[in-house]
Amino acid sequence: MTRYYLGVDGGGTNCRVRLADENLKTLAEVKNGRSNLQIDDGEPAWKAISDGTRDVFKAAGLDYAETANTYACFGMAGGRMDTARAEFAARPWPFAGVKVYDDIDIAHAGALGGEEGGVIIVGTGSAALAIVDGQRHQAGGWGFHIGDQMSGAILGRELARYAVEAEDGLVEASPLTRAITAQLGGDNQAIMTWSFATEMDLKLLSRDGSEGCDDALIGRAPAEFGKLMPLFIDYLEKGDPVARKMLDIQLGYIDTYVNWFKAHNAQVMAIVGGFGQRLFPILVERYGTFVALPKFEPLHGAVILAKQNFASN
Repeated sequence: MTRYYLGVDGGGTNCRVRLADENLKTLAEVKNGRSNLQIDDGEPAWKAISDGTRDVFKAAGLDYAETANTYACFGMAGGRMDTARAEFAARPWPFAGVKVYDDIDIAHAGALGGEEGGVIIVGTGSAALAIVDGQRHQAGGWGFHIGDQMSGAILGRELARYAVEAEDGLVEASPLTRAITAQLGGDNQAIMTWSFATEMDLKLLSRDGSEGCDDALIGRAPAEFGKLMPLFIDYLEKGDPVARKMLDIQLGYIDTYVNWFKAHNAQVMAIVGGFGQRLFPILVERYGTFVALPKFEPLHGAVILAKQNFASN
């Protein structure tokens, strides 16, 4: 009987589904809607993967009934919570077997080709995972408000704050701080308006439907702060002093994770994520051969994990 492996890279923006044969050769790949487990109790993710499964079997020229001979692995945004993963795995999937992971697990499997070691995600958000001697160790990934220290979103927020302080005359300005101020509206009042997303005319409603909520706040999404990173990189390459100061903050966060990985005896730390890979030459200078670029993308990592989990079934 022919068996297949299906991998899902379920992101907050879109969901990618890949179908592979038993040798992990890709048969087809499709993209569908958003799939964060923390959004609407996972319903959009359920729809995105269900529709994506039908689409990918059709694209591969296979009968949908072959899902009964298919083992699936989902790497999901919002999958940090054990309960969310367990509930999602328990849904009535058509597959022979299903395993649901946090998205960093498939990033780890892809980056290291299914082998042991460490991986950090350094993109809009950030997180870390080490697997050493069969033991799994995870840190970070707690979101913009309380975590994501290595991320472009956090560094972008720090940069916006510094630009505001420079405009107030509290710290020394630079071409980068002036460029940030210009991009966000031209002065601190405009930056404040931008940060609260005032022009979007958003309204926060309480559970009873009344307007306003004392314990919640509307503001720019993490990705909006992350959009400042190309400007940061540009001025860093020009030797801007504030860009260098921001880089020192970023490297300090990464140092913490490097020490954490080494404390768990990881021999390598792969760098996943667009921002991290832009910083990779600097990281090689700082950490040498301890850092590495990923071997494969996270979606292939999901396929690898599907086979690792179910090859003996």
